[in-house]
Amino acid sequence: MMAWELAQLNIGRVVAPLDSPALHGFTSMLDHINQLAEQSPGFVWRLQSESGNATDVPFDDDPLLIANLSVWRSVEDLRSYVYAGEHLQMLRQRKQWFSHRPGPNQVLWWVPAGHRPSLTEAKAALALLALNGPTAHAFTFAQPQAAPRESDKLIPIYVPH
Repeated sequence: MMAWELAQLNIGRVVAPLDSPALHGFTSMLDHINQLAEQSPGFVWRLQSESGNATDVPFDDDPLLIANLSVWRSVEDLRSYVYAGEHLQMLRQRKQWFSHRPGPNQVLWWVPAGHRPSLTEAKAALALLALNGPTAHAFTFAQPQAAPRESDKLIPIYVPH
């Protein structure tokens, strides 16, 4: 039986360039918040560049659109990190740093254990969510899906490297 891990992508369009004074409150907390994630129960992996953050990994042609891509053991582990403690405090301030954009800003999906999703896969999951709403292939915290069973014959979104 195949084991699964939970991939998550969240994107946001910052209100100004990351090095601007308007984003200092956000950027000054990134290293600490990322460290908290890495120390959280169920954390597996996160996309990052040599800087230790993913803010300098382009999501698309818009230089103000940034992404956070990570893998966790379960929906519950990710939820416990996202909606508690210092991360929740930071999340409550997001309107200071991020502008509204149409469509979903976050998507969750199951990947085979050990697989590290690419931004291309994450974009595909986000597109599936936008097109179909929550399904077994791409879902949200509001409508989580159980990890697939072998009998489900779920075809993963991931694209082998």
